[in-house]
Amino acid sequence: MAILLILFGITVFFFCVSYISSHNSVDKQINAKRFKFGINKAGYGKWIGGGLGWALGGPIGALLGFYLGSMFEGESKSSASAFQGHPYASDSRPTQTGDFSLSLLVLSAAVMKADGIVKKSELDYVKRFFVSNFGEAKTIQQMQVLKELLKKDINIQDVSVQIRTSMDYSSRLQLLHYLFGIAGADRVTADSEINMIQDIAGFMGITSADFKSVKAMFVKDTESAYKILEITPDASDSEVKKAYHKMAIKYHPDKVSHLGEEVRNAAEDKFQKLNAAYDEIKKRRGI
Repeated sequence: MAILLILFGITVFFFCVSYISSHNSVDKQINAKRFKFGINKAGYGKWIGGGLGWALGGPIGALLGFYLGSMFEGESKSSASAFQGHPYASDSRPTQTGDFSLSLLVLSAAVMKADGIVKKSELDYVKRFFVSNFGEAKTIQQMQVLKELLKKDINIQDVSVQIRTSMDYSSRLQLLHYLFGIAGADRVTADSEINMIQDIAGFMGITSADFKSVKAMFVKDTESAYKILEITPDASDSEVKKAYHKMAIKYHPDKVSHLGEEVRNAAEDKFQKLNAAYDEIKKRRGI
């Protein structure tokens, strides 16, 4: 009898060990899959240029969801759709570098398609911008997102209104400056591209004067320097100086420093063009 009890105890022991081992194995597989998805999801916000906040919702989030759908093919569809958000959802989370980067990619795709042809020079411009501001590793995946966005029909009004309600004005001005850079990447700015950018600027809440100022930095004419300062050629010398100081505050790179050092450095170009315009006017007038 004692021998039977011992044998029974040994059998129960090995059964328990086997069950626990198999249970832990399943847990590891499940956790590994969750970890894999978690890394992808968390990494997404990092490689796009920084953290992601309000851009995960609304029209931009919906476009992002399309990309995640292919990115996580084979994963739970509910996991990918969690990023899409309601087309008109509002989000009070502060603008982060990732929000700016994703907004920039979406609007870039819209401008690049405006003239019906996506030019290599435009793609190269976008790539150079992201490499210089975010590094080569992030740029590879950012360009993959751009490739997907170029296949989509982008409702610029919905996207721009979301940016207007979620992004500060200085950051929107920086987006505008960047879009003109894309349009002029092939040294020819098509009317269709200018019209597209003007529509985007209007939907984003950019004033007419600020639109003309940024446009004049890329589309030159005899009055470009004055347009950049948002004055007319008949302005007095004192009005010129006053206008410059006003615009210097508006265009100062520190205005977008909250988006990271990379975006701040990119804003230096806009500030330098303002200074060049002021120097040109002073030279003309001898002041």
